[in-house]
Amino acid sequence: MNIDWAHFTPWASLAGGMLIGLSAALFILFNGRIAGISGILGGLLHPVRNDRLWRLAFLGGLIAAPLAFGMLAPLPAVEVEAGNLTLIVAGLLVGIGTRYGSGCTSGHGVCGISRLSPRSLVATAAFMAAGFATVFIVRHWLA
Repeated sequence: MNIDWAHFTPWASLAGGMLIGLSAALFILFNGRIAGISGILGGLLHPVRNDRLWRLAFLGGLIAAPLAFGMLAPLPAVEVEAGNLTLIVAGLLVGIGTRYGSGCTSGHGVCGISRLSPRSLVATAAFMAAGFATVFIVRHWLA
């Protein structure tokens, strides 16, 4: 394994992780809810009374934050090494997985593991294993 030292950013990564953890903790403390993106987005499909505004604000923040950052510093270039069909299939598989797993990486991986939820530990291990297997198959067997 080679480390790309030119793009190795442990301090920025640590700060980002701490901000994500702090945000998730504050969200559950003040809102009483898990900061799982798939659940927040899915709740807009079948909204409960007085439940739509905070969900829209949360998702709006996910869009506004990089736009605001882009005004202060240049955003990194986005390089996608996959075709449109691959991205569509991948998106559908992730969506199906979040329904079967009752949550996504943010809900299980960030919030669930920090609460030592057994269901989240299993779900996170399952989607990480699936990701490892997918990368191995695509890069080594199908390449």
